[in-house]
Amino acid sequence: MTDNLPTKATNKLPAAVAEVASREFVTMFIAGQMFGIPVLQVQDVLGPQKITRVPLAPPEVAGSLNLRGRIVTAIDVRVRLGLPPRDGGKDMSIVADHGGEFYSLIVDQVGEVMSLPAADYEKNPSTLDERWREVSDGIYRLKDSLLIILDVQRLLRLEAAVAA
Repeated sequence: MTDNLPTKATNKLPAAVAEVASREFVTMFIAGQMFGIPVLQVQDVLGPQKITRVPLAPPEVAGSLNLRGRIVTAIDVRVRLGLPPRDGGKDMSIVADHGGEFYSLIVDQVGEVMSLPAADYEKNPSTLDERWREVSDGIYRLKDSLLIILDVQRLLRLEAAVAA
């Protein structure tokens, strides 16, 4: 009966239990880096949209858009992360729920939904770029890349970004 518990030597869950304990993320790419948002926070994925500028808004607020009769604030994640503007191309957006409000996160490209073992999750390494550490919850080391998990609440903490 105790063979389903983690051993003291490894602190790892048995494979059968670890498979059940997985987390799902919608992946996106920004400046070639893969990021993820927990799938339960994602409301929609959008192609290019007509965005109306908002006067006196912080630089990362690209404007607002109409999503099925609901006004949604559009955030340019590149600007929020201090990255250079994208070189043309079509913007894509992931609509995320934050405190009952919807925000359209403008990214370079939307990827796929990934289901990853919870046991493979790691806290942010100290070598991760400080701007990314500020808005991320942790990472997954994948075979050929690094998946940075965005914390939507910290990503949308715009007042702190403006003050900096």
